Amino acid sequence: MSIIEIVCISVGLAMDAFAIAICKGLSMKKLDWKKVIIIGSYFGIFQSLMPIAGYFLGTTFETLVSKIDHWITFILLFFIGLNMIRESLEVESKNCNDDVSFKTMIILAIATSIDAFAVGVTFAFFKVKLFLAVIMIGIITFILSILGVKIGNKFGRKYENKAEFIGGCVLIVMGVEMLVEHLGIL
Repeated sequence: MSIIEIVCISVGLAMDAFAIAICKGLSMKKLDWKKVIIIGSYFGIFQSLMPIAGYFLGTTFETLVSKIDHWITFILLFFIGLNMIRESLEVESKNCNDDVSFKTMIILAIATSIDAFAVGVTFAFFKVKLFLAVIMIGIITFILSILGVKIGNKFGRKYENKAEFIGGCVLIVMGVEMLVEHLGIL
């Protein structure tokens, strides 16, 4: 997997955290940089840890699924992306408060990084350089989360659903691209 593909997946994965970060920023009357860093750190760290867990699960079962790994990758990325698109079209409000307590942030960080776990499983099948991938995922998520809080504080909900929609599209495109590449269609 190329660096560009890893960056695209990183951006796609970060969109859930970005959307929640927009909500957090929206709820802040005045931008609180301590809270901004806490939000970015939780999301960035969990988005880095979950692919590691997924990768080790994937490598454990690699021999059992090596003949269909490209299909598993496609299906996981497709459905994660589809779910993100579905969530972006929902009208209900996301968790919009500026609470950054451990309890609140741990729940949000886990919830937004479940898809990163599934992507980590696919990394095992494609022999991705795990260290590079998780560092990129963490840094990109951290940066986009900080940007999300700032955008939310400045512009509100205007970009929240669009970000999640775009992230879902990116993951679907990456899944299709990996399947097409493996099958040698193009």
